[in-house]
Amino acid sequence: MILNFNVQNFGPIKDEQTLSFEADNSTHLEDAYVANIGGQRILKLALIYGANASGKTTILKALDFLRQIVLEPEDKKTTELDFSPFLFDSITPKQNSIISLEFFQNEIKYFYEVEFCKKAIVSESLYFHNPNKANIFKRKTDLKKQFTEITFGSKISADKVFKKTLEANTLWNNTVLGGYLKTNIDFKELQEVIDWFVKYLNPLIYARTQLEGFVTSQIDNKKISKSDVVSILKKADLNISDIVIQKEEKDFPGAFIEFLKNQVNVPSDKARELEEKGKLTAINVEFEHEVNNVKYTLPLDEESEGTRRYYGFAGLLALLIQNSTAFLIDELEASLHPDLYLHFLISFLLNSENSQIIATTHNREILDNRDVFRNDVIWFTDKQENCSTELYSLADFDSSVVRNTTNVLNAYKSGKLSATPNLGDTFIDFNVKL
Repeated sequence: MILNFNVQNFGPIKDEQTLSFEADNSTHLEDAYVANIGGQRILKLALIYGANASGKTTILKALDFLRQIVLEPEDKKTTELDFSPFLFDSITPKQNSIISLEFFQNEIKYFYEVEFCKKAIVSESLYFHNPNKANIFKRKTDLKKQFTEITFGSKISADKVFKKTLEANTLWNNTVLGGYLKTNIDFKELQEVIDWFVKYLNPLIYARTQLEGFVTSQIDNKKISKSDVVSILKKADLNISDIVIQKEEKDFPGAFIEFLKNQVNVPSDKARELEEKGKLTAINVEFEHEVNNVKYTLPLDEESEGTRRYYGFAGLLALLIQNSTAFLIDELEASLHPDLYLHFLISFLLNSENSQIIATTHNREILDNRDVFRNDVIWFTDKQENCSTELYSLADFDSSVVRNTTNVLNAYKSGKLSATPNLGDTFIDFNVKL
């Protein structure tokens, strides 16, 4: 599970901002919201509110970026990292960016930090507590020579051959963890961290992300049970009684193979495999609806956007309950009725153990009911005068602003908590010259 996440000089984030999952002293809704790992109380949920362009999504993007540079290392040292530093300043574009993450894997706490610029990973370090804090590795990059130097902690056993091989595979724009993925040598401490990124932290889900194919593939590969997904959908009042998944082999024209061969992002072996097979496997998904004791099926693409969205969320919920995993979700409320939105969150909180959801949202109704939220899971992003992002929690406000009796929704709407748009008047004069 994630304990703390820090990011600095990344997109609209200028100064270091921290998203923390350390539960405060409150025992309110403890059983639903708090997991206990390694003697620490860790929150399962973070909901981030804020005006448009205040930096909400950037928090998620930064965590997703860290995942990518670990699991998807660049093959060429000439490729620049896909991010931008804080640009509304004359100094920060020339400064390095920093992301750090504190998390638990198999009851052991790790701290991982990466400092980087557009061209390279400048420095990197990994620590663990087993039981005392100890360094696993430190990395420095010679930017002139474009060379990576790695040193291991005193408690880590690594021979010279592994060290040289790892350095050779860690390009200056790769993380050490990414370089390890290119290395055919087993190394327990690094593998544990890689496993966490692979199995626990999932890619960012946007409002436009089509989850239907992902969930269908998870069902097809037996990663989740179709009956579990159907059970979740039945509770959502979508009038769905079953999911019908059918596979069909289809011929495709030879011109299609030539098209694939000319696409730079399609592996040649994959194109060759399809060419030899000569067929594509099409998967058709239909939802069964029972009306007046008569069963009807409707193709997935004819269902409403809300139904299709919740089919995806039902699959996510099944994964969150059955595994220890984390999902980053942008605009959680997209296409969902407020009641279904709340139903999804409560179902997650009551049925999951060591999973987490980090989501941005504009749904304010939950703030009107203290029976369903804790202060320390509500976060805000506020755009400062210099256009940088400030991230803070509802739990950060003292009793002069937020008391146990405070209506948080009214406080947020009135601007007492900031993180709302500062709108101009509604009169529009097209004759005004800028």
